[in-house]
Amino acid sequence: MSKIVKIAIAVAVCLGVGYGSSLVTQSSITTWYPTINKPFFNPPNEVFAPVWTILYVMMGVSAGLVWNKMETVPVLVKKALWVFVIQLILNALWSFLFFGLQNPFLALAEIMLLWLMIFETIKLFKPIDALASKLMIPYLLWVSFAMILNGSIWWLNR
Repeated sequence: MSKIVKIAIAVAVCLGVGYGSSLVTQSSITTWYPTINKPFFNPPNEVFAPVWTILYVMMGVSAGLVWNKMETVPVLVKKALWVFVIQLILNALWSFLFFGLQNPFLALAEIMLLWLMIFETIKLFKPIDALASKLMIPYLLWVSFAMILNGSIWWLNR
């Protein structure tokens, strides 16, 4: 498989996870979410979809670049991609916990684990492909913000 095909598959998988997460989110955005207290720095709802779309594309490109190195350093790539998959599952789980179960506390505990797994993914990607590692940094920064936002929402609604 060519590098472009691997990147395209990885991007499609990431966007698919994002789409699945959005399905859980949609009903709560119009029902539950408007009724809870949010901090002053809560972005407008319209910001989230484009930001996440860009991040999922960057994550997919990153994973595709790493996957492309499978023949060069297979042990490192397999470990790195397993951690990537785990963080991607945790990414989807957060939407289910926060919006599906409407439980900011569980979502906060989970997003802390997600943050750690993203950080670990960045560390594992770096020796394989430096660009792949750097492409994950905006995602880590956004999840850092999301963690603060999630914690604030939990605190304001406890």
